[in-house]
Amino acid sequence: MLRPKIPVNPHPTGQITPPTGTTPDTRPAPPTPAPVASRPALQLTPATAVALVGGGTAAVLVIGAVLVSMLLAVAITGMAVAVVAVVLRLLLKDLRNH
Repeated sequence: MLRPKIPVNPHPTGQITPPTGTTPDTRPAPPTPAPVASRPALQLTPATAVALVGGGTAAVLVIGAVLVSMLLAVAITGMAVAVVAVVLRLLLKDLRNH
């Protein structure tokens, strides 16, 4: 069943012999897609354009504020780690001297 049917042609002639004993394709045809209902074109009025611009501006401002606050948090954490490192270095130096 899973063996390929190779045509026997001892002398190549340039013509391809079709395999013998093939069965017709009995698979069902795929269903045809339903016709797409046409939608009316989107109408932009001046009010909707202003609303879209306002919404986009608000989204950019909110995302910018979140990113700036995250950057500020990273900077503050870095400064705190640097201060702790300096204090620990001074404490260890003081312990070695005494």
